Amino acid sequence: MIRRTTLPARTLRARVTLLATSLVAVVSVLLLWLAWRLVGDSVAAVPQLPPGTLVQVDGVDVEASVLSEHLQEQARQRVVVAGLSAFGFVVTAAAILAWTLTSHVLRPLREITDTARRLSVESMGERIGDVRTRDELAELARTFDAMLDRLQAAFDAQRHFVANASHELRTPLAVIRTELDVTLSDEQADEAELRRMAGVVRDATERAERLVNALLLLARTDGAELAVVERVRLSEAVDSAWRAVRAAAEEKGVSARFELGEATTTGDPALLERIAGNLIENAVTHNVENGWLEVTTREGDGQWVELAVRSSGGVIADDTVAGLFEPFRRAGVARTARTGAGLGLSIVQAAVRAHGGSVEAEPVPGGGLAVTVRLPAA
Repeated sequence: MIRRTTLPARTLRARVTLLATSLVAVVSVLLLWLAWRLVGDSVAAVPQLPPGTLVQVDGVDVEASVLSEHLQEQARQRVVVAGLSAFGFVVTAAAILAWTLTSHVLRPLREITDTARRLSVESMGERIGDVRTRDELAELARTFDAMLDRLQAAFDAQRHFVANASHELRTPLAVIRTELDVTLSDEQADEAELRRMAGVVRDATERAERLVNALLLLARTDGAELAVVERVRLSEAVDSAWRAVRAAAEEKGVSARFELGEATTTGDPALLERIAGNLIENAVTHNVENGWLEVTTREGDGQWVELAVRSSGGVIADDTVAGLFEPFRRAGVARTARTGAGLGLSIVQAAVRAHGGSVEAEPVPGGGLAVTVRLPAA
């Protein structure tokens, strides 16, 4: 929480003014002392008349040595009086000038502080903008605006994610409640009806459970550091993922082809297996009857290894591919479909980024999707 106070800015202004005034005062005192010494030395260096010599001043005879001492003292007094007057003027002018210039210099800083004080979740769109100066404060303002842009994007994504998650969770809960209300209101419901209701409730519960587990996995993966780092062969991750969905693929008539070359990376084995699992599971789930699936692992240019998953499926527009990596977006199916929670590619993207890699997708001509993951080579 931002404390509503302007004390730090005023204190900084006062400190800068005090520092500048003190520096000018010290230098002025030093110059005054040097002038006093120089005047005294200059008068003392004047050639002296022989002792006992009388000098007539305004009709009065005065001994030359007494006159010399008097002139020397008078010159020093004049230097002191003029110097003190100049000292007071210079110090006062320095204080006023430092206070005024400090106020001008710190004005952008006050603008930054005022903007930060006004900000809240509801007013994240406000920015500092261009400041009058072109120095470090201008760089601070640009950095602050860039930080606000990132924060606003994060808040917007969070609100969008929470809204979508609420919508997705509401669907199975609504199904459960509707089935329960309908069945309980039917006094003639027999065992078969109760079993049917129980089956629907079980399916809705499993869907909600899968959604919650996917949300937890996404929350743990997105922006997190790897807890385990090991050497992992991508072919082994693909084998494990394929065993999990092989039965569903055969039931759907999907023919699979694998080209598993040598490709080793380092990272969390569980997350790497989840990357391959989500891609292959999506390829089977969103495939067409008697479709096809191709999985390839290979070495890249020496610094990267690749995992590519291509499959047949529905036709996907080019301008919608990037949105598939957003939460709750499904490839070619309606939002209310029962085929997954729409978090598979979001989890893949978060896990790939956690490993320092990249992921991209493109539609397959005629229908389907091709996803390529690049990870650092071991």
